[in-house]
Amino acid sequence: MDTESGIVNCSVYRKGRKLDDLAVDAISDVLTEEDTFVWVGLLEPDQSLMRKIQEEFGLHELAVEDAQKAHQRPKLEEYGETLFVVLHTAMLVDDEIQFGETHVFVGPRFVITVRHGPSMGYAKVRERTESRPDRLASGPGYVLYSIIDFIVDHYQPCMDNLQDRFRTFEQVLFDKESQSDNLQDFYELKNELLTLQAAAVPLIDICTQLLRFHSDIIPKENRIYYRDILDHVARVTQTADRMREMINAAMQVALAQVTIRQNEVVKRLAGWGAILAVPTMVFSWYGMNFRHMPELEWRGSYPLVMAGIVVGCVFLHRRLKRVGWL
Repeated sequence: MDTESGIVNCSVYRKGRKLDDLAVDAISDVLTEEDTFVWVGLLEPDQSLMRKIQEEFGLHELAVEDAQKAHQRPKLEEYGETLFVVLHTAMLVDDEIQFGETHVFVGPRFVITVRHGPSMGYAKVRERTESRPDRLASGPGYVLYSIIDFIVDHYQPCMDNLQDRFRTFEQVLFDKESQSDNLQDFYELKNELLTLQAAAVPLIDICTQLLRFHSDIIPKENRIYYRDILDHVARVTQTADRMREMINAAMQVALAQVTIRQNEVVKRLAGWGAILAVPTMVFSWYGMNFRHMPELEWRGSYPLVMAGIVVGCVFLHRRLKRVGWL
């Protein structure tokens, strides 16, 4: 890889077999040869490199402008004989999901991938496609399938990771001894799930368009592979839908548990308030400043009052304990 220019790989293929690596300036000459296509891999290229790529391949300026910048939505756009595909990637790094983007230019004689942000390289995709020259001979359409399939295959481990984390939070949520509601954890989990779902769902429309149109790039024999991608994407999106509903339900349960715990605190405070009301009433009664009051001259007044207070408090404590207020 040329780290300064952003070129990861640039190779020419003929009849399904790799001929050689190319310099960017030689690309336009190779594109005129029959049964030949070029596969270029770029990593966050600068403006000058993208301008050179645009000149060599005759790319539309609007597509080049989008490819220069990240944060594009997943989409498929057609510019003459060239397709511009934006894909969002997801990968697990140290048990954490990282999202990136891959922009793909596909023409009858070329494939260009432009990666942005955290995303896996496509060296394994190259090795796999080059090991199947009979399929690679069908042209750039099979390369595009291999790239999309590679991206979609990484969605499922990310989804499995989200499910495992959800089960962990769910166990804590229903643990009677736990006082944590995990609301923040559920919120962050849902945010990652929605981001992954937003990356996967548009692929249904993208693959459907590739199946129905663009036969010059996607030959009939390659369409079965795109149907396989649709099946994988549908599995991911259906799992995401179910998990989103479960997260919403778990968040409602967590909020209900917060309310229940608050009610428990209120009941305890009310119970102790009732108990303390007994001595408060007695003390306020005997704190009145009257000269002539009954029981003031009794020798047993103090112990009788204290005993009455203790008995009243113990009785209330037991009753409230029995009904679950304490």
